[in-house]
Amino acid sequence: MWLRLLIVFLLGTQLALGQSVGPEEPPHIVRDTLLLKDPKGPHISEAYRYYTEPFTLAPNPERAEAQWRLGKFRSGPWHKTLNLGLLHERVWMRLTVRNTEDQRLRYLWSIFNFTDSAALYCRRQGEARFTQLGAASSWVPAVERAFPARSLSLPFTLAPHETADLLLRIDLHAGALYLPTYIETAEHFLAWEMNFPFERHWVWLLGFYFSSALFNLVLFTFLRDRIHIWYVAYVLCLSIFLMMEDGLDAMLLPTGAYRLIWTVGQFNFTMLAAAAGIHIMLLFLRLRARWPRLHRTGYWLSGLAMGFVVVYAALFPWAVRHSLSFLQVLNTTRELVLLSLFLYSWTTLGLVARSKPRRQLAAYYALTYFFFSVGFAIFWSNHAGLSSFNPIYPNPLAWGLFLELLVLSALLTGRFRHTLRQNARLRVRQLRQRNALGARLIEAQEEERTQLARELHDALGPNLAALNLAWQSPAIKKVLDSSSEAAAAGKQTQLLLRHLRDQVRTYSHALLPAEPGQESLTDSVAALGELLNLYGSPHVHVHCDDGLEQLPPVVQQAAYRIAAELLNNAVRHARATEVTVRLQRQPATLEIVVEDNGRGFTPHTPGSGIGLRGVRARADYLHGKMFINSSDHGSQITVVLPC
Repeated sequence: MWLRLLIVFLLGTQLALGQSVGPEEPPHIVRDTLLLKDPKGPHISEAYRYYTEPFTLAPNPERAEAQWRLGKFRSGPWHKTLNLGLLHERVWMRLTVRNTEDQRLRYLWSIFNFTDSAALYCRRQGEARFTQLGAASSWVPAVERAFPARSLSLPFTLAPHETADLLLRIDLHAGALYLPTYIETAEHFLAWEMNFPFERHWVWLLGFYFSSALFNLVLFTFLRDRIHIWYVAYVLCLSIFLMMEDGLDAMLLPTGAYRLIWTVGQFNFTMLAAAAGIHIMLLFLRLRARWPRLHRTGYWLSGLAMGFVVVYAALFPWAVRHSLSFLQVLNTTRELVLLSLFLYSWTTLGLVARSKPRRQLAAYYALTYFFFSVGFAIFWSNHAGLSSFNPIYPNPLAWGLFLELLVLSALLTGRFRHTLRQNARLRVRQLRQRNALGARLIEAQEEERTQLARELHDALGPNLAALNLAWQSPAIKKVLDSSSEAAAAGKQTQLLLRHLRDQVRTYSHALLPAEPGQESLTDSVAALGELLNLYGSPHVHVHCDDGLEQLPPVVQQAAYRIAAELLNNAVRHARATEVTVRLQRQPATLEIVVEDNGRGFTPHTPGSGIGLRGVRARADYLHGKMFINSSDHGSQITVVLPC
């Protein structure tokens, strides 16, 4: 459908072009002499003649004048632009001009497209030969030219009512002889150049292009989606191409950057943009999964285009100097590769549009591509010499790019929102999976702790108690009382058995607190403190706020585990005499504070802090935080859990 619309639009353009030069307009009268006026006279296309010759001939104005006398010069076409298409020859333009004013005036003959070299020759009345007035090259940026301007402007002066013959030589090796030229006074030219970026809409068009690229850079920082990087490359390449078309690059870019982009070549930037556009299309339509062969074809075709640009830039200077026939091959290949990129794009859109899963995406992208394709088709047909139709300023390609970026930005914004929703759903799913996994791990850990505590309490504890009772039996006492050494050893062994029994009891209570509903968190922590106080030193103080039993069971369980682990660390490692445990209920959080007056420690040292890592893991699971403040005079560890 879109291909048909493109064909209809191009046919309508040609019909409109035919109507614009039809019999309804006044007949075009070719003048013998161009009457120059101030500020603006008739257009140069009313009087100039042109002639082409091979580049192999040395430029000679007298030889060109001899061809004029032989009638080899032809009248310029009536569309204000010398458009010879894909022609690799030198161009001579001859014009007879007359100053119609009563004062001496300075004029400029300007060429508004890139030109490898140009020279202006003049023969005044009474002179037998042409004299070169000046020469210039577009390879030099505007600030370094004899007349600094975005166009290649060659000045000449005429006395009041003076008539002169002018010859303009133009050497252009890019293979697209599209040469808009004009003659006007220097004052009028400068006034026009000052307002040119505003009257031709370049100020806000370039602002829109670059802001669109910046917007996609912002999107890339959020999504890391390569489509936005290709979008930026696409916009930059086409923006550079359009700046080169109207000479804005000569005014805005420094010398090194200016010569670099022209070494690459103007139409090669279009090829790079088309290659970037193919990558955008491949990613937008998601061709890799459903059409792998079509995806590979586009990938390799865009890579071929990029490689050709590198080869073209490397061989172009050599071909200009040594092999003009090879230069024609390079330029012709460039056009063929460029056309193949556009053909592949429309073919891909047509094939994808036949598939229901991607039909809507193909229609959306075809809408954006349609605007650019129409603009480029008109623009390229002008440079190829097929037409000279420019319905809108600055050119159809600039406005086609504007409309394309406008629609494509909306589509990519929608893609951005869709990706954000997908990422949000993915994060929620990952969080749920992580929470479920964490819950299972904690449940398994609790089960393991319960089993270990029961083993300690029900198996090891009674065995130690029985061993202690057996050690206190009359038979053992009788044997031990037989000698003083045996009695001392027996007493020491009895103390050790009692200590082991107490330790087993402490560990079993620390591992297995009372179940919620049977005993509160406050009672469990208090019981743990009383059990630890049986050792005498350090002395444990427990302070718990009211209302802790109203906390969710998972918070109570985590709070007890954290308090038990921190108390165990303080008793075993701090060498403190006083340890304080505080459980403070805040409106939205529970604060667990354990502080001691011991020797302190250095957090995060290798080989230490296994218990602290467990505390931090439990706090992180409940989205809590842990703070450590330690010095030589003691330590304070605070864990904040959301309620």
